[in-house]
Amino acid sequence: MGIVWRAARLVERRPQTATASSLVFVVPGWPGHLPGQHVDVRLTADDGYQTVRSYSLAAPGDGDRIELGVQVVPDGEVSPYLAHDLPPGSDVEVRGPLGSWFVRRPDQTEPVLLVAGGSGVVPLAAMIRARSRTGTHSPFYLLYSARSPDEVWYRDHLANPDPQVDVRIVYTQQAPPGSTRRPGRVTRGDLDKQAAQLQPDSPVYVCGPTGFVESVSNLLIDMGWNPAAIRTERFG
Repeated sequence: MGIVWRAARLVERRPQTATASSLVFVVPGWPGHLPGQHVDVRLTADDGYQTVRSYSLAAPGDGDRIELGVQVVPDGEVSPYLAHDLPPGSDVEVRGPLGSWFVRRPDQTEPVLLVAGGSGVVPLAAMIRARSRTGTHSPFYLLYSARSPDEVWYRDHLANPDPQVDVRIVYTQQAPPGSTRRPGRVTRGDLDKQAAQLQPDSPVYVCGPTGFVESVSNLLIDMGWNPAAIRTERFG
């Protein structure tokens, strides 16, 4: 059987920021997925009108439960409703899992660098959570760029990660009190410390807005990184 549409019932909504939520659905017959994959979500109105959007899976496979990360798009048709208004117990349809390039597979045990911009942290969080679940001991390095402290997803989880998960958060518009780094875009200096712990052909996953992904990828290549080791996922 190919990839089909399946009924998905919302069972929990977890606010992440003022404009973003994690949504947990029960999907009977869900075939499982890899960290980094995504799904299509289809909503159908009472008059039959349908619309489809894609969202990253925020957690590793857990039986028939999946977790999605939804960031509100200003004036969006779907994301505000999903993030804030879809009532628990409501049904939508999902199709997936989708994507085979931007994934972290169980047999990958080497250290890895993860670079996230904004809501691009969602699939990378799935990779970190899968690492914890499988008991892998290889180091993970996460550089997470957010506009301000209020825009950081998964605050509790990232504040107390596994000792082998090195998390650094940088801010583009407003830094917290006492920060020694001025707000601004990710620079080579931001990447240097974590990248120095890896090899130029170590895997890197970069996810975020298109401009962010292109900028970080170019910085890594300028640092001597093997382009074949850089996997990217972009939006916007």
